[in-house]
Amino acid sequence: MNSIKYLVTKIDGDYAHLQNVDTGEDLLVAMALLPDETDEGIYLLWEDFSYIVL
Repeated sequence: MNSIKYLVTKIDGDYAHLQNVDTGEDLLVAMALLPDETDEGIYLLWEDFSYIVL
């Protein structure tokens, strides 16, 4: 399965704006699906249908 690296560019209430590091594509994700320590400027790895803080 592929892994995708994202940068958290903005947190807007209950949602986070993620930018794919490789393609620059933007993604809007509910904060409930992300690790508790998620904050603007951190990198996340999407792997096996879950997000991990890098």
